[in-house]
Amino acid sequence: MKLITAVIKPVKLEEVCEALTQLGIVGLTVMEVRGYGRQRGRSELYVGGDYTVHLLPKLRIEVAVSEEMANGAVDAITNAAQTGRVGDGKIFVSDLSEVIRIRTRETGPDAL
Repeated sequence: MKLITAVIKPVKLEEVCEALTQLGIVGLTVMEVRGYGRQRGRSELYVGGDYTVHLLPKLRIEVAVSEEMANGAVDAITNAAQTGRVGDGKIFVSDLSEVIRIRTRETGPDAL
């Protein structure tokens, strides 16, 4: 099992959700986060003055998948979230040693 964590632009959420749904992935977690990467924020004009926003709004998506679905999920997220501009985000893939569904106490891939 794999845990896929993706940090994406907020405007890409619906496209990413749709791409994952088409793969048969029905559960995910979305969190509003702030951060920066190589773009180091951006400058904006507000009431006649420049200011820099250092921490940009992003979304963090977490989805647990089987080993077999991991590459497809990563491809789906990449294709749906990509704009070709700086700040598109990152995807992290981690091994997931155990999953437990609280309601039924199922474990492992059955709990996904």
